Amino acid sequence: MSNPADGTVLFGQSYYLRFDPKLWRAMQPYPPLGTLYAAAVLRERGWDVALFDAMLAASEDEWDEALDRHRPKYAVLFEDNFNYLSKMCLTRMRDAAFAMIRSARERGATVLVCGSDATDHAADYVAQGAQLVIHGEGEATLGEAMDRLAGRSEVPFEEIPGLTLAPSVVGRDGGEPLRTPPRPVLRDLDALPFPARDLVDVERYRRLWRERHGTFSMNVVATRGCPYHCNWCAKPIWGQTYHMRSPADVADELAELRESYAPDHVWFCDDILGLKRGWMAEFAGEVARRGVRIPFKCLSRADLLLRDGEVDAMRRAGCSLVWIGAESGSQKILDAMDKGTRVEQIHDAAARLRDAGIRVGFFLQFGYPGETRDAIDLTRKMVRDCRPDEIGISVSYPLPGTKFHDMVKEELGKKRNWEDSEDLAMMYRGPFTTGFYRQLWRVVNKEFRAQKAAGELASAIRRPLSLRPSHLRKAAAWGYHQLSLPIERWALERRARASHEGIGAVSSGMSADEAARPTSQSS
Repeated sequence: MSNPADGTVLFGQSYYLRFDPKLWRAMQPYPPLGTLYAAAVLRERGWDVALFDAMLAASEDEWDEALDRHRPKYAVLFEDNFNYLSKMCLTRMRDAAFAMIRSARERGATVLVCGSDATDHAADYVAQGAQLVIHGEGEATLGEAMDRLAGRSEVPFEEIPGLTLAPSVVGRDGGEPLRTPPRPVLRDLDALPFPARDLVDVERYRRLWRERHGTFSMNVVATRGCPYHCNWCAKPIWGQTYHMRSPADVADELAELRESYAPDHVWFCDDILGLKRGWMAEFAGEVARRGVRIPFKCLSRADLLLRDGEVDAMRRAGCSLVWIGAESGSQKILDAMDKGTRVEQIHDAAARLRDAGIRVGFFLQFGYPGETRDAIDLTRKMVRDCRPDEIGISVSYPLPGTKFHDMVKEELGKKRNWEDSEDLAMMYRGPFTTGFYRQLWRVVNKEFRAQKAAGELASAIRRPLSLRPSHLRKAAAWGYHQLSLPIERWALERRARASHEGIGAVSSGMSADEAARPTSQSS
C-alpha cells in the first residue's frame, strides 16, 4: 500500500508528437512504453503514481496543468527508451524537457530524469534543475533513489549506482555534479510487471488510430538491447547487452492486451525481435495455445531471417510486417558501417518474407563517410529489385559514444542534433551537402511510390473484378510521380555539384537501424 506521507509521483516524458511534424502527419501514436514500465515498477514498490502523457499533449502547458492538478512531491521525467527518437535527442524535445524540469521545480517538486540524452549530458539537466539524473536502464535505480528520498532507505545517494547527483543532494553548495558507478542491466525481464497501461487514455489512442487508419495498434517489447556492432548506433541505455523475456511471458501480455483493450495490431518495438534461435518458434506455440494471435510488425536483421524455419515461425506467430535494417545496397558501405550483413542477404530475406505473405520494410541510410554516387545508385537499385512494401530514409547521424561519432567529431559544427525527425541535416562534412540529401530523400521516395503504385495497378488490371475507386487514386499518384520525377532528378544532379562551402551545410544544417527509425509509414 502507498503511504500518503510519501506523496504522489508524477511521471512524464518529453516526446510531444505535435512537435514532430512528419510523425504528427503520419498519426501513428504509441504510449510511452518505457515510462509505463517505470511507473509500474514504482507502484509495485508501494508508491502512488500518476502519468502525464506528452505524446498527445498540445504543449508543455499541459504538463503545468498536470503539476497543478496532482501537486506531486516528486516529478519523474522518464523518457521512453524504446522510442528511437528518444535516442536521437531531438532538440525540440530537449527544450521541452528543460521547460518541464523548471516548471516542476518552481512548484516545489523534487525532479528525477532518465533517458538517453540525460545519460549523455547529465550536467546540462542538473543545470536546468534536475536533482537526480538516472543513467542507462532506470527502473532499479529509480526505485532505490525514491526509497532514499522518502526515508524508506538509509543507503547514501553516493552508494546508489547509476546516478548523477546535483551538488545540493549530497550536501554541497557548489561544484560539479557527482556521478556514481554504473548499474548492471536487468537480466530477468520476466520479473518486471507489465507496463502500467491503465494510466493511459487508451480510448483516445484508439480513436485517433481508427479515424486515420481504420485499425488500432498498441506497442509491446520482448527484449532489451542489441549485441551487434553497427558503428553508428548509440547504446547509452543497455550498452552492448541483449536480454529477452520468455515467449510465455510475452504471450501472457498479449492475452492481457486482447482482454483489456482488444487491439487490431501490435508493434514490437524491440531493436531486434527473436534473436535467440528457436525463440520465435516457441513464441508462435505459446500464442497458439492461448489463442492470442494478433498481427504485428517488428524489426529484424537480414541474416537472422535466413535461418531455417525463422520466417515460417514469424508467420505462425502473427507477423505481418518486418522492417529490415538494409541501410545500403553497397557492400563497401555496409562493411564500413560494421553492419555484419551482405547485400545478397537483404535480397534473399525480402524474398522469403514475401513468399510467406509477410510485408517488408527497408530502413535506408545515406551519407555515411566514403559514400559515392555509385553507392547511392546501388541502394536505389536494391529498392527497385527487392520491391519492399515500405521504406524509411535517414542520413547518417553522429551520436556520442559511437565509433562513427569519433570518426567525424572534428567536422561537427554547432548543430549536433536534429530539431525534429524530418530535419535530415548533415551534421558533419559528409560526402554531399544537406541540400543534396534532402533532395535525394524526395527522389527515392518518388521512385518508390511510383513503382509501388505501378505494381498495385498491374495486379488489379489482371483481376478486373478487384478494381475499386482507390485504384483511380493510385493511377493518379503514379502519373504525378512519373511526371515530376525528371524535374526532381534534375534538381538532384544540380545539388550534387554544389560545394559544402556554397551552402554552408556543415555549420547551419538546413530516417538505419535504431539511430534514426521512422515508424511504419514511408518517410
